[in-house]
Parts: sequence; structure tokens; C-alpha cells
Amino acid sequence: MSHKRIPKRKAAIAVGGVAALGAAALLLPNANASQDDKAADAAPRTLRANDASDLAAQVRGLLGDAFAGSYYDSGSRQLVVNVAGDDDATLRAQQAGAVVRRVDNSTAELESAARTLRTEATIPGTSWAVDPRTNRILVTADSTVTGARWDRLESTVQGLGSGMATIKKSAGTFKTFVSGGDAVFSQVQGGAVRCSLGFNVTASDGSPAFLTAGHCGVAAETWSDSETGQPIATVDQATFPGEGDFALVTYDDATTQAPSEVNVGGGQSVQIAQAAEATVGQAVLRMGSTTGLNDGTVTGLDATVNFQSETDPSGVDTVTGLIQTDVCAEPGDSGGPLFTQDGNALGLTSGGSGDCTSGGETFFQPVTTALQATGATLGAGDQNGGGDQNGGGDQAGGGDEAGGDGAGGDGAGGDGAGGAADPSASAEDPSGVGDPAGGDQAGAGDQSGAGDQTGTGDQTGTGDQTGIGDQSGTGAHAGASRSRTH
Repeated sequence: MSHKRIPKRKAAIAVGGVAALGAAALLLPNANASQDDKAADAAPRTLRANDASDLAAQVRGLLGDAFAGSYYDSGSRQLVVNVAGDDDATLRAQQAGAVVRRVDNSTAELESAARTLRTEATIPGTSWAVDPRTNRILVTADSTVTGARWDRLESTVQGLGSGMATIKKSAGTFKTFVSGGDAVFSQVQGGAVRCSLGFNVTASDGSPAFLTAGHCGVAAETWSDSETGQPIATVDQATFPGEGDFALVTYDDATTQAPSEVNVGGGQSVQIAQAAEATVGQAVLRMGSTTGLNDGTVTGLDATVNFQSETDPSGVDTVTGLIQTDVCAEPGDSGGPLFTQDGNALGLTSGGSGDCTSGGETFFQPVTTALQATGATLGAGDQNGGGDQNGGGDQAGGGDEAGGDGAGGDGAGGDGAGGAADPSASAEDPSGVGDPAGGDQAGAGDQSGAGDQTGTGDQTGTGDQTGIGDQSGTGAHAGASRSRTH
């Protein structure tokens, strides 16, 4: 499948900002105290997963070249920072509140190794991402990588040097999850395409729109809310393959109500308050049109995936900059949302291997990157200042997430209705999003109570979401982020 960009209706780009750390941030309280005394006084901070992402960005700015990755330890609720450098860097990370771990491989060395893999081992069915928990590059090969291809991959990894990378075999096959499910549909030559809606957004010209996977946007230009229905939305921009896998699709009716929420089954939905960066070790939820609600953990960032080209049997579609997870997914889940239980939008389902019976790896397009590239803002209206989507800001109902360990409970298989339980619960006790499951979502057609979300940002009656199953007319558009994301 070739790279395709559909021209934007407006050229404005909303650039999210991360506050720069001034030089004063490097000044320590007592200039005469010894480094040992200061290190002893520094205590690791207890953090929510979302706050850990902010601290990781801060520490990276403080350490510069000495920063070698970080991850969130959900057990201790602390950020662990890898430092490859001098004692001053260690002290700065400790003073910021992180747990410091000295490692051998610097970020520059790991990035150089990744470039070598890109040059010498861009083989369909392979992926690689830095695993900060091992301070190595984790290279994954699916079941199609055998014979000479396997030998080539193994030789390349060995050539990187001892302790730089490891290889993992996956039983499945890397693929984009384009077909299946009952989410958004498009009629194309040769049949129908089905994908999942990710997040409702507002386009740069103020029109209602949604984000989905780029390979869905490249495959078809117009989309419907039913398999045989008339188109209700048109692709505005699409990127795949290359530097991402995302598409902005605008609703044809400018009066469409597009609430910023994700349907999690059983007539329940989770309000999406803001976009955020993912953190390795973070607990996450994924919703998809085929498998419903499933949970897992972020295992890598800035991942490169080499999909077998769907248009060229001997070609490869390489996508960079993805989030790697151990969440399961299946065909039809493409474009579906990756989010946290307290309402942070993290990613859009791209592809992976395995299924929700045997498990596997799934990769996601970061939402923050997609928003910046398309100029869209999250939700129906101006959220978080209209474009500054990266902060840990004021989340309606976001409160204190216990441990930041947001998935909780049984993620695979089963009865997707039940548990997405009670979005009206406080963030300290987000009961229910902990019994996610996949298949049985019969109740999704009748979500008369989905709008009644008191407690999650005080959203009583968001759009009066009765009759999602009856998708005729403009009213069906209001439920797009609910019925199209399961």
C-alpha cells in the first residue's frame, strides 16, 4: 500500500507545546552541600502513570545525552530513569524525583543500532523498539520470517554487538487490522473495508471529525456508519506507510455532534479529557470493533514495524514512531482507541500479530503526533486550550488515579459488556473498566444511559445517546465515538 496524503482543507497546524525547563531548574538548594548529601536527601516520587510521562520528559531535558530511557514501575509507582553518564546526571535525575539506574547503552548508541536495523534488516514481519527495562533493542520476528530472512535478521542483530539487542519470535503474523467488526465502513472496489473509529476531534477549520488508522484512510476515502449505509464522513488527510499511521476524517454534516468519549460496552462510556504521551510500563485499555475492550501494558516507544505490503507481494510497508504494547487485537480493530481508565487518549490501533485468544503484540499511532500533524484538537470543541494536548493538565474528573495502574482486571476475551462498569465512579476508584473483555457486546445497540455520566467531568446527558442501534439520519453521528469504537 503506497503512501498517500489527501490535501488538508486548511493549512493551520496546532502545535502542542511542552514547557522548556529554564536554567534555574538545574540550580540546587544549597550550593555548598556535597553531591553525596544532596543525593541522600533526594527521595523518589510516588506518581500516577500520567505524571510519570511528564517527569520523564522533564528528566530527559535535564540529562541530555546521559538520558538512556525510562519506564514506569507500577508496583512502586515510581519512574525509573536509565543514566549512561557521569555522577552529575545521576544526581539531577534523583533530585527530580526519579529512581536512577546506571546502564551501559546510551540513547545515541541505541538509536545508531536502530538505524543499522533499518538499513540492513527491513524485512516484512519484523519490528524493533527500545526496551528501557533491559536497556536493549527488542527485535521481534513473526512466523513468516524464516530461512534466509531469519539468517539475515539474526546476523544483523549479532553484528550490533553483545548486549545491544535481543530477538523474540512471535507465533502470529504482523498485519494491519483492516477487516471485520461493525465500526465504520467503506465500499471499495473488490468489497467492503471496515475499521474502528478512534477519537472524535475538531478539525482546524472547526468542523467535526474523527481520527482513525492511516491505512484505513488510504484504503478508502468515504466512510459510513453501517455496512450498506450512505457515506457520512470523508477522509481529509491520511498517512501510511512512513512516519505514522493516522487519518483525519471529517463528518459531512457540519452540525454533527461528536462527543469526546469512548464506548466501552454495556451502555457505558469513558470521557476522554486530553491527549497524553504513553510511558513504558503504563497500564492501558484498547477498544476495537471486533474484540471490544481489552487491557495490557505499554512495552516500547518509537517502534518501527515492517508490514508485508498489501499491494506489492515482494514489498514492505514500514511505519515508524509507534507505541508497542502487549494488548491483543484482531482484524477490524484498526483505528480503535488506546486510552487510560481516567480518560487520557494515547493511541490509534495500527497493527500487530496474534489474536485475543493466544495474545500477541499490537502497535499504536500516538495521538499527540496525529493531532499535531493534522492540526486537529481533541473532542468536540476547544479542549485544553485548543492544541496544547501534551500536558498533564486539568482533566475533568481525572483526580487521583490509584497507582496509575489503570487496566485492572481481566483484559482478554469474554463479556465486553460488563465491566466498563461505572464511568461515574471517582478517579480514585474507577471501578469497572477492570473487567474488559471482548466479544459479547450485544447491548451496544441500546445505549440510552450512556450520556448520563455524572462524576466524570459532570457530563450528565451528553447528547442524550438513545438509540445508537438506529443509525439512520444525522442523529447517528452523535454516537460515532461510542458505537464505532467497539
